[in-house]
Amino acid sequence: MNSELYQNIGDEFNLGRLVAIETIQVLWSGYGELVRLKFPKKSIIIKHIQLPKSLSHPRGWNTDLSHQRKLHSYEVEVNWYKNFSKQIDKRCRIPLGIKCFQNENEWLLVMEDLASVGYVSNVTYAYKTHLKASLEWLANFHAKYINIKSDIVWSIGTYWHLDTRPDEFELLEDKELKKFAKLIDSELTSCKYQTIVHGDAKLANFCFSSGGDSCAAVDFQYVGHGCGMKDIVYFMSSAVEPEICEQNEEWILDTYFDALENAIEYYQKNIDIEDLEEEWRPLFSVAWADFQRFLKGWSPNHFKINEYSEELTSKALAYLKNKNLQKEKI
Repeated sequence: MNSELYQNIGDEFNLGRLVAIETIQVLWSGYGELVRLKFPKKSIIIKHIQLPKSLSHPRGWNTDLSHQRKLHSYEVEVNWYKNFSKQIDKRCRIPLGIKCFQNENEWLLVMEDLASVGYVSNVTYAYKTHLKASLEWLANFHAKYINIKSDIVWSIGTYWHLDTRPDEFELLEDKELKKFAKLIDSELTSCKYQTIVHGDAKLANFCFSSGGDSCAAVDFQYVGHGCGMKDIVYFMSSAVEPEICEQNEEWILDTYFDALENAIEYYQKNIDIEDLEEEWRPLFSVAWADFQRFLKGWSPNHFKINEYSEELTSKALAYLKNKNLQKEKI
């Protein structure tokens, strides 16, 4: 039913007659669609955001707060493409933002089709080639934006941070995790090295080359300031099966920090990578505990709440307790 609208966009860019509309996905909670428009000259991607007449949510979170959070997330994404996607960076490739059409009830975000420049596939199962490519992308992205401040992204990146999830926090039944939730959040938001995190760095948001050894990332609704470990935790939880997380943890962190060292040398030579790694490595478990806090309030039976995530959360709480104890002795 949007064919006339999409043809108008093609006319705007002199692309010729619309050949096909390919629906890539319906946006979360019925907020529109992501489509590929095929024209004789080239294809483009449209993120078509339409405010729903009635709110729906797959897990029942149909609150005004949830609605406002989504609205702001789309505003952030539009700002991101308008201001941060005008130059190609092959080390952390994202789609070029072409144009945004906006009125009171909908946005049309026009983007480059990454498939047309070699990023041709999404994967549901990640081999180590895919993991390495994604970790290298994240390392370069984080290195590029360390100490960069912007008021057009989320002040705290990711969709699960404590300030934006009061309803889920209220329902959290894990008393100890609830007790330490603010300290966990503070540990992540007050660390010395802050960067811009992707904020939704799940496997599905990476597009890979045919060989899987390089990738680009999409979906910047929750991009914002924070500790890079938050992206690593969320990526790992989406890309590595729970039963093999423990055996892959060291490899994932080593791969990421090796790539981060290389990226820091490229983007910001003045930053002490040893000092950065010394601060961020222990925050891996803290960032996982932060995500665990959200999950346990949002969906207590979620498969990502498992033996490994519980062990990491316990490790984080022990780390914070010991750190507080050391402070008290000083």
